[in-house]
Amino acid sequence: MRLTATIAAASIALAACAASAPMQQAANPAIPGALDVSRVTAGTYQTDPSHSLIGWRVNHFGFNDYFGMFGDAEGTLMIDPANPSAAKVDVSVPIKSLSVVSDGLRDHLLRPGKDGGDPDFFGPEPGIARFQSTAVNVGADGTSAAIDGTLRMNGVTRPITIDARFTGAGSNPMSKVATIGFEGTTTIKRSDFGVDYALPLVSDEVELDITVAFEKR
Repeated sequence: MRLTATIAAASIALAACAASAPMQQAANPAIPGALDVSRVTAGTYQTDPSHSLIGWRVNHFGFNDYFGMFGDAEGTLMIDPANPSAAKVDVSVPIKSLSVVSDGLRDHLLRPGKDGGDPDFFGPEPGIARFQSTAVNVGADGTSAAIDGTLRMNGVTRPITIDARFTGAGSNPMSKVATIGFEGTTTIKRSDFGVDYALPLVSDEVELDITVAFEKR
């Protein structure tokens, strides 16, 4: 009797596990994007502005850093996985999309100059920052690259290099289109772009932390 009861209990447990497996799979769906370059297909991609951000960070008076983000990035990526070094990137970011937790800091960065003078930083009607690549130097791992290009901001154009890495590719479950993700970092000097207020008390170097999703069109 004990053996029969044990076998019956085991059978019930196995049946319960089998029945719950589809429910567990539904509760834990596969992640759409994967770090797999074979998923990248050739073509022209456009930024997903809702999921592309550029973070910035500067030091304030030597006490601590403060930071914020720019959003609403728009632009294109042309890429062929058979020749990734020929990729082209052209992305524009409205400075006015500036987002910070402190309303006082945002006002300071975008307010007009006092008594008709020059603004401290960008002013109330800043232009658009635009990055255009000139060369893509792919790393030996095939997932990283140094992207050389020009950044135009505040009416000034300067060369910069973005250290980028591929972060995932797959089909976006919401838009149903092929999507590629990248992250990147670079450091610029704001004085190179005519933004020199409070130097050197507020650091000249600005760290940029970039995350961009591109959707195939």
